Amino acid sequence: MIGQGPTAIDLFCGAGGLSEGFRQAGFRILAGSEVDPAAAETFKASHSGAKLLPGPIEDIPADDFLEAARLGKGELYCLIGGPPCQAFSVYNHQRGLHDRRSSLFYEYLRMVDGLRPEWVVLENVTGITSVGRGQAVRQILSGLATRGYQVEARILRAEEYGVPQERRRIFFLGNRIGLPISWPLPSHGPTLQPFVTVWDAIGDLPPLKNGEHPRCPLPYARPPATSYQAMLRGECTEVRNHTAPRLAPINVQRMKHIPQGGSWRNIPFDLLPAGMKRARRCDHTKRYGRLRKTGLSSTILTKCDVHWGAFIHPEQDRALTVREAARLQSFPDRFAFAGPRTEQYIQVGNAVPPLLGRSLAEAILTVSSTPESTHPNLLNQTEVLVLAN
Repeated sequence: MIGQGPTAIDLFCGAGGLSEGFRQAGFRILAGSEVDPAAAETFKASHSGAKLLPGPIEDIPADDFLEAARLGKGELYCLIGGPPCQAFSVYNHQRGLHDRRSSLFYEYLRMVDGLRPEWVVLENVTGITSVGRGQAVRQILSGLATRGYQVEARILRAEEYGVPQERRRIFFLGNRIGLPISWPLPSHGPTLQPFVTVWDAIGDLPPLKNGEHPRCPLPYARPPATSYQAMLRGECTEVRNHTAPRLAPINVQRMKHIPQGGSWRNIPFDLLPAGMKRARRCDHTKRYGRLRKTGLSSTILTKCDVHWGAFIHPEQDRALTVREAARLQSFPDRFAFAGPRTEQYIQVGNAVPPLLGRSLAEAILTVSSTPESTHPNLLNQTEVLVLAN
């Protein structure tokens, strides 16, 4: 740690969800790397103090990050990042280790060699544990261990850290300075604070009709009704990225039959898509799902497509907007997502929820400030993956 606060560099930063969480915890984000131009623009606009290194990470020497961050080797406090996860996602039916993207974690390890951070944080989808019988997980753990890092991997539930969404992600957390690995304690759950609900998150946003494209930014619909809404608004006075995709008239007809918490099963048979007329009632449980105001959102994907999952607004017959998806991911409203709307959805869906990232960052800072203490762990031990050195 040098200068004013702990430092971090974000690899595969995307729009900057993980960076934002670390920033909220007090980290200085010095640099990031991103191959997608639209996501890179979002990151640059939202992290004005960070240097963005564009293009494929394979083409970027580690020394370029040191130069951008004005650090020497070994001076970086924390290296964070989430290599592209499409090769491991359960939604990718061709997923596997043959996919080039499945090997990008080696680039993360290359940067560990070149930067020698004190702490490492790497994130991915839980599907990485099953592809190739967990080969990638073993390689990440062993790769960090052979580089002198004590490391653990653990699956975290975003909703347990104040994110209004059912989301499971695996995190690899470690350090080379002899400190214990301390994971963040859940803050929300049955015996803790109540889960943040869908309506807690988006209830103050302006109503829209299917396909409505108002000139953005536009005023909020009402004052914030929850602490979550107030937190994400911050000092913003207007809403960005809030336009409704235009769905075909047949989809609007279908949605009128779907109650909160309902799905394609509520659609009259004659209105179902041809393929779904042949589906079993136990198939496609989330398709054409309408979110329940008092419940959690389903996992925000790179498309808020009603054919894919539960992405219908609780009250309005339309799909979620980019801003609503961002609220459900815990992005502050100050984030203005760049590029065409399809790319904006991708940026939001690929991101680590900032509140989840913040919890991890705070856990690192807590153990760093009290190295002799032990931190109780409330997570299910069956979800802990550890590789001994």
